[in-house]
Amino acid sequence: MRYQISGKNITVTEGISSQITRKLSKMDKYFHPDDDVLARVVVRVYKASNEAKVEVTIFSKDTTFRAEVKNQDLYAAVDLAVDKLVGQMRKLKTQLKRRYEHEGIGKSIVFESIKDEEDKEMEATPVRTKNITLKPITMEDAVIEMESIGHDFYLYLDTDDEKVSVVYKRQEGGYGLLQADNKIEVK
Repeated sequence: MRYQISGKNITVTEGISSQITRKLSKMDKYFHPDDDVLARVVVRVYKASNEAKVEVTIFSKDTTFRAEVKNQDLYAAVDLAVDKLVGQMRKLKTQLKRRYEHEGIGKSIVFESIKDEEDKEMEATPVRTKNITLKPITMEDAVIEMESIGHDFYLYLDTDDEKVSVVYKRQEGGYGLLQADNKIEVK
């Protein structure tokens, strides 16, 4: 696994970097050694609350795992983030085992190294289904629509580049934008 470790409002020292690398390297056993796996870590310190936040995103060939943890202790936050990531892998293992028998996404993960999920069964059954027609609008209009209906996200067709897009509220404030790479034709 390769590592990219950066800091915001903190200088990532060699000691911090080596501790993070040491703790994340325990996850190497979950990925095939031939795959190019990248762990991107962002460490933040909030001076007002004296709190540390660790964001870990692991990019493998077929899937991405992400955990974000706040804690008073930076190293405890790293431990909790690793625990979250392992939990996500357990959940994925259970879902893939039921559905695909290790095809597709499952090819880049060594499932034998992950303990089975012991918690309640998680079915991917939606609680509510809603069909919508994507309106071709700008991102600014999508934000206005999102705010007016009181949601944290809004799905729309971007008029600028004709991509299926989702605008969402970020926890740190501001907005984020997700866009599909494949375009659809408007009829």
